[in-house]
Amino acid sequence: MKKVFGFLVALVFVAAFGFTLFYLYGKSQQAPVTFETEPPAVSDIVQKTVATGSVVPRREVEIKPRISGIVGELLVEEGDLVRRGEVVAKIRVVPNMVALNEAENRLALAEITLENAKRDLERNRPLAAEGTIPESALQRFELDLATAEEAFRGAESNLQIVKEGTTSSAEASKPLATATIEGMVLEVPVEVGNSVIEANTFNDGTTLLTVADMDEMVFEGKVDESEVGKLELGMEMLLTVGALEEERFQARLEHIAPKGVEEDGAIQFEIRAAIELTDGQFLRANYSANADIVLDRRDQVLAVREALLQFDDGGDPFVEVETAPQQFEKRPVELGLSDGLTVEVLGGVQDGDRIKDPGSAAAAG
Repeated sequence: MKKVFGFLVALVFVAAFGFTLFYLYGKSQQAPVTFETEPPAVSDIVQKTVATGSVVPRREVEIKPRISGIVGELLVEEGDLVRRGEVVAKIRVVPNMVALNEAENRLALAEITLENAKRDLERNRPLAAEGTIPESALQRFELDLATAEEAFRGAESNLQIVKEGTTSSAEASKPLATATIEGMVLEVPVEVGNSVIEANTFNDGTTLLTVADMDEMVFEGKVDESEVGKLELGMEMLLTVGALEEERFQARLEHIAPKGVEEDGAIQFEIRAAIELTDGQFLRANYSANADIVLDRRDQVLAVREALLQFDDGGDPFVEVETAPQQFEKRPVELGLSDGLTVEVLGGVQDGDRIKDPGSAAAAG
């Protein structure tokens, strides 16, 4: 019995030892690694930079009153189209009491002077006809009357200006605000009853409304100093408007600021581009937009994904080309233009080669 028990113990020990050896051997055998491959492709490569900004009208003007007063009537509202010279608002003048009193006194004095000049002329005209007084004396009385009449008319006009802000003979001084350009009303920041101030040496004046030509829009944005040196006037731009994601707008660069400004620790340069609107396209003022600016491009060239490139210790690029199934040959390559994802290959590989993807390693089976 003891022999049988000892035999079983020995058998179990040998079996456990053999299983351990088999397990360790299996763990030491690594599965073969395979790599995916792909050929170079003929494609277009476009190198571009992105500028952020907004869409604004090229011509946008503020309409201001010619006189100070109170808005009596607004004849337009936002979105209306106006013609140049069209009346857009009426201003009601609130007279200054001191100026009004002075104007009334001046008119009364001018009226007294005028009546006196008339009496003097009527009294001396018969005397001149009889030869009692010389003709030159009569001419003096006629001149006094003409002067008094002119002074009376001036006093009347002055009183009318103080009371109404206008005269019947001066179109420019009428209390009417007119559009100075043809376009669309973008904003009306005042309401009927608001007080307004005319533009003068010490004040810009109150803005009645803003008018812009919406047929000629421009993109205004900023680019970083690291990119501005690559820009040239006349470059093509493709605008993407945040509110119109499915539409694209063509533009052409027409201005690059000669001086940059610092924003958040970086130097930014302002740029402006003319937007080429087609029939049916409409852009609202101050839409936010991004502009893709084409810096350089290559059409229909042999290219590979940048993920396929590898670099030796000296920083020179190379790829591994498949010569047999899962057997690769190292080849240095000459690179051209890159868009960040795809790079032009000037030499080292040919159309039809299979290039190893170093990031696709996977165990077989």
